[in-house]
Amino acid sequence: MNDSNRPLSGLEEWEDFLKDRYPETAPQSKPFQATDPNKKKEQFRNYEANARPTVREFYRLNHRHQTYDFVQSKRKEFLGLHRKKMSVWEALEYLNTLVDDSDPDTDMSQLDHLLQTAEQIRHDGHPRWFILAGLIHDLGKILCLYGEPQWAVVGDTFPVGCAWSDRIVFHQFFVDNPDSQEARFQTQLGVYEEGKGLDSVCMSWGHDEYLYHVVKDYLPREALYMIRYHSFYPAHRDGEYGYLMSEQDRDMFKWVQAFNPYDLYTKNHKKPDLKELRPFYDELIKEYLPAKLSW
Repeated sequence: MNDSNRPLSGLEEWEDFLKDRYPETAPQSKPFQATDPNKKKEQFRNYEANARPTVREFYRLNHRHQTYDFVQSKRKEFLGLHRKKMSVWEALEYLNTLVDDSDPDTDMSQLDHLLQTAEQIRHDGHPRWFILAGLIHDLGKILCLYGEPQWAVVGDTFPVGCAWSDRIVFHQFFVDNPDSQEARFQTQLGVYEEGKGLDSVCMSWGHDEYLYHVVKDYLPREALYMIRYHSFYPAHRDGEYGYLMSEQDRDMFKWVQAFNPYDLYTKNHKKPDLKELRPFYDELIKEYLPAKLSW
């Protein structure tokens, strides 16, 4: 690739790949399980063979560079939240400057897609905090506008500092990750304690973790789980890493699972009417969040 920071033509290309991997099905009625004994490994792997070269390159870079030390450095760099003070609308407008070239058949903006997600959640009668989570869940992608490479902004998230689940997409690319040579990171628990909970686990770095820290003091726990773990596909779709979870995690993951279909499957070609919707979302944002957030 000519630009190792931008192997994808746009962030939408990763999301299109997710929809190929996890086709839309009927809503899940069963509670979260730590394992899925019915899923065949050969079925799980089929999508890799059909992935675009750009997607393969994206995952190669992600799995090569997302090390335990890299995550610590990014947490130190960004989680002081000292870059900007912005309202939610200012952050949405800032994100809108992120041009995505991967979907030439639509003129939808980043804001349009987030409004579509939130409006479908609202239409289905979910709590107001659920609607707000839908509106803001991707705002952490402004990391791209700070100059961060795509592989450190989007992509399936996973714990670092312990052995990688073989259900992580393109698992074979971890062979080039320096942590593969660190014995302390290559046991099932690694540097963590069984059952202590995901809050004590360092996840691969990206937009989920960044936004979680921006809003963690303001939203209900359920909404924070949706934001923080919506890209943790190895857990909420494939049932991995149950041994790291607490009872609270297992209980809260039903909300992550409830959110996932709205994240993946609500995009369409009908452009939301921002002028009509703005008063509702102004009130909703004011109900939960301060006028300005630290980013």
